[in-house]
Amino acid sequence: MNRSRIHVRLIPAMIVASVILLSYKLIGMSEALGLFQNPIKLTSALAQEDEKVNTGAEDNLKNDGPGDDKEGAEGKKEEDKAASKKEKKDDAENDPTLFTQSEIDLLQDLAERREKIEKTEQQIALKQGLLKAAETRIEKRVSELKQLELTIKGLIKDHDDQQEKKMNSLVKIYEAMKPKDAARIFEQLDIDTILLVAERMKERRLAPVMAQMNPEKAKDITIKLSKLRELPLPGTVIVQ
Repeated sequence: MNRSRIHVRLIPAMIVASVILLSYKLIGMSEALGLFQNPIKLTSALAQEDEKVNTGAEDNLKNDGPGDDKEGAEGKKEEDKAASKKEKKDDAENDPTLFTQSEIDLLQDLAERREKIEKTEQQIALKQGLLKAAETRIEKRVSELKQLELTIKGLIKDHDDQQEKKMNSLVKIYEAMKPKDAARIFEQLDIDTILLVAERMKERRLAPVMAQMNPEKAKDITIKLSKLRELPLPGTVIVQ
């Protein structure tokens, strides 16, 4: 029952709302139809709309007009003035005519010192180059001398080896001879040659030869041989 009553009450309200909405639509359609039927009213309405648009554009032009251009021009002038002042200040700082005499003298003195330092550096570099070249030549010469020394030592060793072979061969000859024949030849040789041979001979081979020699000559050979045998051989390290 309650639900049916609510539905009954809502129906008249909906009818009233529909009538009001329809009335608004009819009024709008009649106004539009009236404008089309009366060209004067339509033209007037369009003119009013154009006037509104033009008025808005003029307002915008007024807001962006000469006032803003004037402010921009004044700002540009201020920037140009500041830049001009900065350039003048820089020119004044770099202008040599604005230096005092003491400053000019100091700058000249510094320039002269710098020139002297550069010349000194060049001279030092030149001397270093000459010293380097001299060191290179000296090192090369030392290397050549060392090589020459090795060559000479090699030649001396070869010569000594050959002489040693010859002396050993001569010693073998005297050792193979009869003592009497060897003694006779020894007495005809100089003492240094006799010592070279006698020093290398074995004692049992040398003794019979010296027994056949002149006693005085044999005595001299004995004394000198004893002294030679007291001397260290070449290359022997002496420990004290």
